[in-house]
Amino acid sequence: MSGASSAGVRQRTEILISGFGGQGVVRMGQIIGLYAIRQGQRVTILKSHGTETRGGYVRSQIVISPDYVDSPVVENADVFVAFSAPAYRKFHELARGLTLFDPELVEGVDAEHQERHVAVPSTTLSKEHFANPIFANMIMLGALTRTARMDLEAMRQTMLEVIPRFHDDNSRALEIGYNLDCAADAVATADASLGSAMADATVAQGKR
Repeated sequence: MSGASSAGVRQRTEILISGFGGQGVVRMGQIIGLYAIRQGQRVTILKSHGTETRGGYVRSQIVISPDYVDSPVVENADVFVAFSAPAYRKFHELARGLTLFDPELVEGVDAEHQERHVAVPSTTLSKEHFANPIFANMIMLGALTRTARMDLEAMRQTMLEVIPRFHDDNSRALEIGYNLDCAADAVATADASLGSAMADATVAQGKR
């Protein structure tokens, strides 16, 4: 559980992203981490791979805090993004907040906490709009940006710095995810469960 100050402001936000290799899991983590740094936050990022030769997972753990990050390990994720069924099964119990998942790749989500699950059809939309699934991660990032009340334009600029090519398509994919009804509907749930340090930082930046 992340700590809180006496004023009730969340001092630690944990994001866990996992899926197969090649789905852009690590790249998503890099973009979110750099975004948070640009918002004046302290950030740690851990990436890891499963030991399985096939069908394993890739994981990115991002911890964000306005002050010192005491541990880089995600143990109670405010947001969990699942790009594969094995990743969901392995890590969903670490999610105390929202779980964003791709319904084309993840089935059988936890029935006891349906209200905290957001189905983001990122792979399907990537195929529909770009005839290629490779932009699914940016569609998912757009949905996460909306859900966690992060700044879209700041996220776009960060994304353009991290990703070396296909800037127009990646920008469009980010907007598609951000404008999804499921992301907009999840904002209230996110506000209740997150109290995100990133969202607090975005508000603070706007007041400067």
